[in-house]
Amino acid sequence: MDARRINEQLTVAYQITPEDVVEIAGAGFKSVICNRPDNEEPGQPGVAEIRAAAQANGLAFHHIPIASGGFTEDAIAGFRTARQQAGGPTFAYCRTGTRCVTLDALANPDGKSAEEIIRAAADAGYDLSPLRDSIGAA
Repeated sequence: MDARRINEQLTVAYQITPEDVVEIAGAGFKSVICNRPDNEEPGQPGVAEIRAAAQANGLAFHHIPIASGGFTEDAIAGFRTARQQAGGPTFAYCRTGTRCVTLDALANPDGKSAEEIIRAAADAGYDLSPLRDSIGAA
């Protein structure tokens, strides 16, 4: 599992498996957010499988599917709410982690400055600098 810590409240990753959820729960995460639509690529574990594993391990689970580039206001608001109500660290995943970190930046649930968000994403290997003007305090 290739997980990248963005900040104290968010870690993002590539696609996870139900088996990965045990490790995620053991690491102290409180919730899992899936930003992938089902059947995005062959062999991808289904959302229902991951949801069941998360719930069996005491984690809240949210499915906010984002098609490439589809960052709607509803998705942004849903991600913000899920993060703010998590009660602790959140683990979010998609195909590469990019949609998760982008959605978090646009949702800005922690009210950080654009520079803080861009720097934290860069430290984890994601370039969000093109979003600078779209990142504002929630």
